[in-house]
Amino acid sequence: MKVASKGSYLLIFETKEQGTMAQIQTSRDYQFTADTEIWDNLKCAIATSSGFQRWLLERDAQFQNLRLEEQVQRYLRETLETLAY
Repeated sequence: MKVASKGSYLLIFETKEQGTMAQIQTSRDYQFTADTEIWDNLKCAIATSSGFQRWLLERDAQFQNLRLEEQVQRYLRETLETLAY
């Protein structure tokens, strides 16, 4: 049995001898892993910056309870909106 999902390059097949399933990682899977690692590192760098720390202090308590990812996304969105003016 072979399975291929549209939009994904992950291939799944069943070997006839053993009846087991195997997954093959493709270059797209490796690229996703690399992108995730880059985003995580970038997110940490932004979160430790003085600009982000100052921005966070200016926000009310509800921002303090958000996940770091949400805080960084909002910070980037507001920063880009400010620069767009």
